[in-house]
Amino acid sequence: MRMSSASAALLMLGPGAFFVLFFLAPFLQLVGESFIKAEGGFTLQNYADVLSDAYYWTALFNTLWISFWVTACCFLLGYPLAYFTVFRVRASWARRCIYILLIMPLFTSNIVRAFGWIVILGRRGIVNQSLTLIGLTNSPLELLYNKLSIVIGLTYILLPVMVLTICSVLQSIDRTLIEVARDLGASPSMAFLTVTFMLTLPAVAAGSIIVFALSASAYVIPSILSGGREVVMPTLIFQQYVATFRPDIGATLSVVLLVVTLLLIGVYLYFMERHPALARAQI
Repeated sequence: MRMSSASAALLMLGPGAFFVLFFLAPFLQLVGESFIKAEGGFTLQNYADVLSDAYYWTALFNTLWISFWVTACCFLLGYPLAYFTVFRVRASWARRCIYILLIMPLFTSNIVRAFGWIVILGRRGIVNQSLTLIGLTNSPLELLYNKLSIVIGLTYILLPVMVLTICSVLQSIDRTLIEVARDLGASPSMAFLTVTFMLTLPAVAAGSIIVFALSASAYVIPSILSGGREVVMPTLIFQQYVATFRPDIGATLSVVLLVVTLLLIGVYLYFMERHPALARAQI
């Protein structure tokens, strides 16, 4: 039974109103604030000040660089884990346990998990004490309050997103396609690369976009695990609103971060969609 246009419009009324009130309206207000002077009136000086200041460019580069490495680490760690969970774990109860273990940390506050990593990565933390005990290092390594600690913390938090996204596609792959590839003479590694991996590329693209966007907008983990030594855009935007009381500059930085992130995602999708193997996988 097909739904009428009026019923469909009525059904979308609630979600549409929610989208307009809690996403579109605040976003338009944010864009409007970026074109307003501190004393009032329209101006483009905010963008001129932001784009001409090397300090803001450094913060933007740090944000994108950290987001890139978090995305890469989530893929390198998440894909094997997703593949093992779907193709190697036979018992359904064991697979459910893995999913529960993946989701369980999401029920804990990011603040608590960030302080947990401070305990693990500190100069007297578990990692440094273990390395010193087995003789690999003579002095504690600087694992905390730098880009490395931020990447580790964000990777730990966002890894379930990548794993679950890839698992959802791996579960839908027809196993007979892999068997056909093996019957035609493909080795296990070749069958994986030409069949399994190609069919999961859309999931890899989707997971990468989600992880990259969440990394670029993360505030709690960078602010705690950097110790104030690494400047990223979310913490800088927060300071503009709370510390320096410059909502015009904070809004401008927010728009710049959003536009740059969307441009990078657009370029990524452009090349992914024009990749011949990915195009065949989507078909």
